Formats: sequence, C-alpha cells, structure tokens
Amino acid sequence: MSLLSKGFEVEMYTGTPEGKIVGLSDKIVRALDGFVREPDSRNVEYTTAPFCGYDRLLCALLKPRQSLRSYLKTLGDYTLIPGSTMSLGGSDRFWRSDPNNPYHDYIEQTYGTNVVTASIHINIGIEDPEILMQACRLVRVEAPLYLALSASSPFIDGKVTGSHSTRWQMFPKTPQNVPLFESHSHFISWTEEQLVAKTMRNVRHLWSAVRPNGDRRPYNLNRLELRICDLVVDPLALLAITALLEARIMQMIDNPRLDPLQQSNLSTNDLQTELVALADENEVLAARSSLDAELRHWQDGRKILARDWITQIYDEVYPLAKKRGFSCFLSPLQKILRQGNTAQKWLKLYEQGTSPVEIIQQDIQNIAKQERDLDYAVCPPALIA
Repeated sequence: MSLLSKGFEVEMYTGTPEGKIVGLSDKIVRALDGFVREPDSRNVEYTTAPFCGYDRLLCALLKPRQSLRSYLKTLGDYTLIPGSTMSLGGSDRFWRSDPNNPYHDYIEQTYGTNVVTASIHINIGIEDPEILMQACRLVRVEAPLYLALSASSPFIDGKVTGSHSTRWQMFPKTPQNVPLFESHSHFISWTEEQLVAKTMRNVRHLWSAVRPNGDRRPYNLNRLELRICDLVVDPLALLAITALLEARIMQMIDNPRLDPLQQSNLSTNDLQTELVALADENEVLAARSSLDAELRHWQDGRKILARDWITQIYDEVYPLAKKRGFSCFLSPLQKILRQGNTAQKWLKLYEQGTSPVEIIQQDIQNIAKQERDLDYAVCPPALIA
C-alpha cells in the first residue's frame, strides 16, 4: 500500500511580539493567496495541498507561514502567536472579520468567543466511502489521544484555567449528539435529518472530533478530517501526530476487524450509545489532563493512561510505518511522551514561577527561530514546485 494523501488546515493568531492578539485577517486574505478569514479577525487560516510524502508536507506547512511572517512585517511589528486560546487576553469580545456575512452573524450570536480558537485540522485521503466511515469510527473513539498529544491551551486571559486544552473544553461541539456512522448511507440520512431539524445550519456545521469530508458533503466524500487537535506549532511534532494517525488507519485497512462496532466487548444493550458516551467522556478527560488523563479503552472499558495507550498503539504501528518508509516521522512522538506536550511544558514553567506573559513571549521567539531554521534546512524552492 502506498502512503495516503495528507493535508492540513492551520488556524493561527496574529499579534505583537508581546503576545497581544491583533485582528489582521482582512488585510492578510487580500494580500496573500491561500489564506482565508475566520469569523473573528484575530486568527487566519491556510490550507496545504494534499501530499503523500512527508518531506513535501513539511515544506507545505512552512512556506505559507514564512510568507505570512514576511507580510506581517510590512504591516508593523507583528508576528504569529502560539496556543489555541487567547492566552493573554481578548476573550471578552468578538472582532468580526466580515460584518456583512450572515453565517458569521449566527456564529457570533450563538457561540461568542468560545469559537475564537486556533487549531490544526488533519485531513487523510480515503476514497472508498465505507472504509472512510470505518476509519471515522475508529478515530472517533481514539481522538482523545490526539488531543492529549497536541494540547496547547492551558491559559486564557492571562490565567491558568485548570485544563490542558481549554479550547476543547469550551468549544461548542455541534450537534450535541453525533453517532458512530455505521455506513455512508447512515451518514447521508443523519446529515439530511440534522439540516431539516436545523441542528446543523449547513453541511459544514458538523463540529465534532472527527468527520467525513469531501467536495459535496454528505454525498461525495474523499477524506477523514480530524478536528480535535489544538494548534501544534512545531512542524515535526505535527508530522509525528499525523504519522500516528496515518499508520493507525493503514493498520485498520490491513485488518478490517479493527472496528469499534466489531471489536468492542463493552457489556451493553446499546453498543453504539455506549461507545459514543465513552468517547465523549474521554475527550473531556483528555482536555483536562492530556497525557496524564486516565481514560477508558473502547475495547473493554478498562482504565488506561493516555500516554500508555498512545505508547501501545505506537508499538503496534511502528513496524508498519518502518515497512512503508515513514517511521522516522513517527519517532518524535517519543519526545512528546517523554517531555510533555506544549501545555504541560508551559504549566511546568508556570509552576516554577514564570508568568503566562513571559511564557508566551519566549515561545513566540523560539517558534519563529525554529521555523526559519527548518525552512532553510529542508525546503529549497524546487522541493514543492
């Protein structure tokens, strides 16, 4: 099996080197190709083209960011801000990027600043709709593990919130009850029902940890979209998380019985409902404690630490990744498991006496340097031409 295609939707805050988030998306989308506005002007999104190879994917992540950094300098002393929430302030009001957009009216009035977050959406290409639905079922019950690896929002408005992913704790998952889709036809009929009931305003208004995606949802689908991850600014860490996701899906394709609706031994009269409840509960626990969260395994309900569950899957899929030639991109997960994710690193600094302001300001500098070094080292212009 060749590698699957992969692409990212990257949401990031813009602001000052002091960590103040400033809305600039209206200017950015007019000046730069490939960037789109979010309802609030303080973050902006770019999407990478789908690539199978990880080297090309790395450059596709870096190049737009370098272009954005260069453009921000023409506007003033502006930069990119890490984290998935407004860590140092600004959550008290909504700054509209497009005041005349009626869908943005609805977003602001319904959700307020709870949706003004920054994140990474990871897309994995899967053409067969039934295999795609199976992958969505598996990834849905394991999505908390990807949140645990990516958590980067322990602060909001300069205060410690008590959660490693404040973003996912407050993000309004919509609709409230999303099943494990048993087939493509189930997904179609369910989506049509939601649109009639207006629990979804349009086909894009499915904000869950993972969803099927495609050019004409829900009918024409070609990719799985993992939406649960906080913003991962380290490109190598993001590729490692992506490699784990791809390897797990490949493992499932090789072993079609790797399906929660087939392999779960949870003793219940309604397995579908029990699995959804377990996944939702695990998401809350992972948002609070990330790698240290004690989760329940979908196979039998046993309790297991997120980091131990990730290690277990890593050990299972590493030989497959090595055989397919991308195990080197999987390896940085060991560093995350050993040293902690972004939220855990920030909280450790905070416990040692560093303020949230100092933590964010230092990371702004560190990330800019890392991106420059990586871009110079691995992304000659011809590589993604």
